[in-house]
Amino acid sequence: MKLLTIMAVAIAAGLAVFGVAMSKTNPTQGAYEEYAVNQLSQYLKTDVCKKTSKLIENLLNSSCDKMVDSANPQIREVLAKTTDRQDFILFSVYRTDFTINSWLPGYKFETVGAFNNFYTYKAEEQ
Repeated sequence: MKLLTIMAVAIAAGLAVFGVAMSKTNPTQGAYEEYAVNQLSQYLKTDVCKKTSKLIENLLNSSCDKMVDSANPQIREVLAKTTDRQDFILFSVYRTDFTINSWLPGYKFETVGAFNNFYTYKAEEQ
C-alpha cells in the first residue's frame, strides 16, 4: 500500500511539473504572428513567386521576393486582425481567416501552439 501511495504522489507531481512547463511555454499572440508571417512569406516566395512571369517582374521593376519582404509589416497587420486566439492555459489554438479582398483567394489556417512551437494542422484555400 505504501508503494502505491508513493507512485501516486510521484505521478501527480510529474503531471503538475508537466502542466507548469506547458503553461510557461504557451506561445503568445506576437510569437504566432511572427511564425505566421514567416510561413506565409516562405510560401509566397517558393510557390507564388515561381509562378509569376518575368514580364510582371519587369513591369513592376522589382523581384517578387523583394516585394514579399517589403510587404511583411502589412501581412503581419492583416494576420493580427484576422486571427482569433483561444488560450487554454497549457496551449493555444489560433484560427486565421486570411482574406485581403474579393479578387484574391483567401486562406483559413488552424494552428496549435505549445512548448514555444507551432503546428499548423489545417490550411485551406477559400
